[in-house]
Amino acid sequence: MRHPIRVLVPALAVLTAAGTLTGCLGTEAKPDRAAALPSSPTPSATATKAAAGSIGAPGSACDLPVSFGLAADWKPEAVKATDDEVFAALGRQGPATMVCEVDAKPAGNIGYLRVWTAGKGPARTALEGFVKAEKNTSKVSYKETKAGALPAVEVTYTVYNKLMEESKEERAFAVAAPKGTVIVHLGGLDSAEHRAMIPAYDLARSTLKPL
Repeated sequence: MRHPIRVLVPALAVLTAAGTLTGCLGTEAKPDRAAALPSSPTPSATATKAAAGSIGAPGSACDLPVSFGLAADWKPEAVKATDDEVFAALGRQGPATMVCEVDAKPAGNIGYLRVWTAGKGPARTALEGFVKAEKNTSKVSYKETKAGALPAVEVTYTVYNKLMEESKEERAFAVAAPKGTVIVHLGGLDSAEHRAMIPAYDLARSTLKPL
């Protein structure tokens, strides 16, 4: 089975300020959200629902060191590394290289669940390097957790978006799998979109298996 592979191209550089790698903001306006948002996200019970599909195993959309379940209508696509400056800016962050992104737009949200690999080594070291390489971060908080049956490290933080002149919430978890360290990151157009997508992130974390 053949699957599409996304190659990062120079035109995408204009979207980095909005936190996206594809043209999802070209025709879509920022959704209207209520002014009052909860001070901290509370994952929905839908995170425990059965996965609508999975990625990671050979033959799936993204061949990864781990597999995990996908929420309904989220669309995965492999990311192909290149040696150009654009990929260096968008597809590499600290010790990690992006290898897969799962688009939430078909499910009604503006954001991505992105998978990064960082070679073999401690999960926390890779995750700390990943976050330190992000600009304009604040409120960074790490905790030990589980991803499936594997020990994992999770981070929550905010990133100031200069284009929108506001900070938005982000989070990621990392595991040291036998085939290499994996970081799964959830961003979003803004904090409201981010919070709406947490169930898909929680589903990925709870169903993760090493390959």
